[in-house]
Amino acid sequence: MRLFSRIASRLAVALMLLMTLWAALFYFAMVDEIRDEVDDALEDYTSLIITRKLAGQELPSSGDGSNNTFSIRTVDEQYARQQSRYRYHDELVFIPEKNETEPARVITTIFSDADGNYYELSVATPSFEKDDLFNAVLMWVVALYVLLLLITLGITMLIFYRNMRPLYILLEWLDSYRPGCKPAPIVNPTSVTEFQRLNVALQRAIDSSEELLERQVQFIGNASHELQTPLAIIGNRVEWLLEDSSLSDEQAMELYKINKTLSRAVRLNKTLLLLTKIDNNQFIETSQVDIAAIVTESVESLSEIYASRNISVEVDLPEHYMVQINESLAAILTSNLIKNIFVHSQPEVKARVAIEEGKLIAENGGMQELDGEHIFDRFYQASQREGSTGLGLALVAAICRNNNLVLKYSFVAGCHRFEVDFSH
Repeated sequence: MRLFSRIASRLAVALMLLMTLWAALFYFAMVDEIRDEVDDALEDYTSLIITRKLAGQELPSSGDGSNNTFSIRTVDEQYARQQSRYRYHDELVFIPEKNETEPARVITTIFSDADGNYYELSVATPSFEKDDLFNAVLMWVVALYVLLLLITLGITMLIFYRNMRPLYILLEWLDSYRPGCKPAPIVNPTSVTEFQRLNVALQRAIDSSEELLERQVQFIGNASHELQTPLAIIGNRVEWLLEDSSLSDEQAMELYKINKTLSRAVRLNKTLLLLTKIDNNQFIETSQVDIAAIVTESVESLSEIYASRNISVEVDLPEHYMVQINESLAAILTSNLIKNIFVHSQPEVKARVAIEEGKLIAENGGMQELDGEHIFDRFYQASQREGSTGLGLALVAAICRNNNLVLKYSFVAGCHRFEVDFSH
């Protein structure tokens, strides 16, 4: 979830809770205020009726222009003394003027005349519909909530994007950064102290990382280059010793093993040197390369080399498929991807190499899924195989990374599948 979306969602929830609490308090406060006003009016009307009753004057009639109704009944002294002076309650009463039943507020009081007679007076006046008031308050609260939410989010969005723009500039700069490619200096002018510090810290961290990476690449390259001469000398001397006819079979076998191990070290050294050159972007020249032709040539040559393994490779390629890439890197990529089939497949399995929808696909049968997170790491091998240095797929990954190609591995229905997407 994006930062603004998280802020907006939490702001909406907080505002909803606040508006709900405010609506409840507003509703009960309004009901209480209306009741106070109605009760005051009832008390005044009650006083008027009692005054006229005690003075012997004519009591107000139901047609005096008000909706008030009243009733007077005689009660005994014991009942009168048990009642409080004023009692209020809500009930439904029939309004003759309107010929309908409405909610009303009722006051009941006890009074006595000069002769000691006690009377109970009940006065009712139409009140308000609580349901109507609740619905009205709810409707206006919802409308106010939506309005406040839109205004608040609009203001928040404006303030957020204006103040967080330096952060988005840094994120775009980081997205464009590629390890091994010296990045451009951060151009992110801002008056916010925290962002200024972040600019400096990030630039310092990236520069330090690039420096360490460059030292590592130079060390590997220099070491691999310096090792070429002594390895070649050792190889020549071992071959010279193998030509000595006075050697026993046991000595010849030991020299053969040494020569075999030395050959693997030479291949490993050359591969590391090649990886260093790729990381240093020394293959900058590109041209239109026919990947289909290179794949066909790689399959034919590797099939002859590994003919003893009896691996059947189904080739499904278009006549031509042109890609803008360095020709040497294209040959290395396809050769290592296809060689992986021959080296790591069980004998007599079926494999498939195809170009579909702009993707180079290499498939071969397997017993179990490989570690997708580490399969392209240098020297990673799920199982040791003769002729494998553990750098083949690392070379493929480095070339794809250098040329912005998408490389994927999957294991479906007992089949390892490698894809290189040239369509991007």
